[in-house]
Amino acid sequence: MHFVDAKGILTTSGGRCGMNIYRGCTHGCIYCDSRSRCYQFTHPFEDVEVKQNAPELLEKALKSKRKKCMIGTGSMSDPYMHCEEQLRLTRRCLEIINRHGFGVSIQTKSDRILQDIDLLDEINRSAKCVVQMTLTTWDDDLCSILEPNVCNTKRRIEVLEMMRERGIPTIVWLTPVLPFINDTEENITAILEACVRTGVKGVIDFGMGLTLREGDREYYYAALDRHFPGMKARYMRTYGNAYELPSPNAKELKKIFRGICEESGMMSEPDDCFRYMSELPERYTQMSMFDMEK
Repeated sequence: MHFVDAKGILTTSGGRCGMNIYRGCTHGCIYCDSRSRCYQFTHPFEDVEVKQNAPELLEKALKSKRKKCMIGTGSMSDPYMHCEEQLRLTRRCLEIINRHGFGVSIQTKSDRILQDIDLLDEINRSAKCVVQMTLTTWDDDLCSILEPNVCNTKRRIEVLEMMRERGIPTIVWLTPVLPFINDTEENITAILEACVRTGVKGVIDFGMGLTLREGDREYYYAALDRHFPGMKARYMRTYGNAYELPSPNAKELKKIFRGICEESGMMSEPDDCFRYMSELPERYTQMSMFDMEK
């Protein structure tokens, strides 16, 4: 990793405020879109760029904001990578968010988020906190190939359960669904049933497939050559160099997805999930256990 002094930390898009304390990632997920060349990385992706002045920038930015809002983080780089264990920049930023009475929506694949569960609980009681967790693969062995340097899906589900016990609402990203790899009824059903058991508020899906663009595509195909011989050729025959790669099973999987979400009361439209994560009511009442179990 290397350290920089950033010029700013908060970005605003579509009425949402977001921040990324780190650039790059060490989780090693083979499908990661953040590797794409359009993001103009000038350093190796695993050589994480640390915005060492992020807390100071955030303090200044929140002091100047007239209206409280939700602050999102984790959309580009996981806030709980290995370096967070020592640097604790995410925690320092959460402390600032809490002190100024803002809400937070935080996305991760890592159980390191549990080291801050006390602080997330405080934020949720005084404002609003939403924890977003990515779940792609029920099979532990497959998970170790697709997402090699982060805790497996079963552990992430334990994290969701611990959030539920605290009354902290959760959103799950069921994406990407990789054609010919994890696009099975068994996989999708197992993950969704776990979401129901842990009281997940909503599940985000973008069509049961994945997207590939320059930079990301090359890394993904190299991983296919290592772990799934012949799979790259199958992808090329099926999709060529397309940006959107829907699963051949997308229609059936989407039907399962819709059915389970509707039956359990989980949000299933991305816009509904994003709206929920961006809304900070003037008087936010912590979600009751009854609501969590719906």
